[in-house]
Amino acid sequence: MFGALISATDPVTVLSIFQELGTDVNLYALVFGESVLNDAMAISLYRTMSLVKTHPSGQNLFMVVVRFLETFVGSMSAGGVVGFISALLFKYAGLSIDSLQNLESCLFVLFPYFSYMLAEGLGLSGIVSILFTGMVMKHYTYSNLSRSSQRFVSSFFELISSLAETFVFIYMGIDIAMEKHSWSHVGFICFSVISIGIARAANVFCCAYLINLVRPQQQKIPPKHQKALWYSGLRGAMAFALALQSVHDLPEGHGQTIFTATTAIVMLTVLLIGGSTGTMLEALEVVGGEINSKESPLPSVEITKFEESNGSYVSPQKEELSPGSKIKLKLRELNSAASFKALDKNYLTPFFTSQNEDDEEEEVVELLASRSAGFHDPQQEHYSP
Repeated sequence: MFGALISATDPVTVLSIFQELGTDVNLYALVFGESVLNDAMAISLYRTMSLVKTHPSGQNLFMVVVRFLETFVGSMSAGGVVGFISALLFKYAGLSIDSLQNLESCLFVLFPYFSYMLAEGLGLSGIVSILFTGMVMKHYTYSNLSRSSQRFVSSFFELISSLAETFVFIYMGIDIAMEKHSWSHVGFICFSVISIGIARAANVFCCAYLINLVRPQQQKIPPKHQKALWYSGLRGAMAFALALQSVHDLPEGHGQTIFTATTAIVMLTVLLIGGSTGTMLEALEVVGGEINSKESPLPSVEITKFEESNGSYVSPQKEELSPGSKIKLKLRELNSAASFKALDKNYLTPFFTSQNEDDEEEEVVELLASRSAGFHDPQQEHYSP
């Protein structure tokens, strides 16, 4: 249980420094994406370990894996379904008129809470469910809102997230001072800190090596990014919350020991690693805009491309390929991110949103405005006023 909760990274401090110093966008995406999915995995794995402790009889490795997948996949599916339902509701309900915009904004705010309550009612993880509900709603439902509602919900959620982060750090500070701690296992704390550093290195560098084996040259994760990713593995709010839960889940002082160890690790990583992140980034030379061109160039167009007319996948060398090569090319087509973008653009987005015509009108307006200001963009020549 301690291994599950301490695996959750929380690089809020690191990401704010990344934004301030202008770090490469790919490095930012790696750190942010890992932290988001780590939280979901840590919650699901902690719940699984808690169930194993509560019902030890008849539990084996296979059942542990099944229960973990049941919690994670079930929570993810519940969140995704609620998100897609919200997209269809806001598309067809006609809530964007002036008299119903307050209702529109309220429903948009309440749908994630409904996802959370649904998952908890089914015995799943509400936090994991609300994460995937937010992803789907941001991508589809948000586009179906009126302009004024979009501005409101963006400001509202930005305010709520800032308040939540501030409250969490204040609560952690008060709880550290007020909560009863067990400092009789200092050796366990030191061992945990060393183990976290070693395990983090094994995780980051091994996974990056495996990823680089299948990525093209221009999309590989450079060594500097790997070192920065290893260094940015802070522990924070999620580990602290699960450790606080372990005080009630584990009797005989074991939960208290885990809580004390987690508190020490959180304070150490936030103060030490978070405070030295700027120096680390400058030492690795991953700040500023130069790295974008040197180590993370934009992927070049290879033998495959998209037709601008309908986003379909074509190959200029298709006639010269052997049957075996055609099969490999087809598999690459199905596995490529570009093919998912085409699927999303051609099928999912038109089905769940009503933004296509509005976007085209906006592009025409922007084109006319740019031309009236004396700006000429040759890529927009195909639009006609």
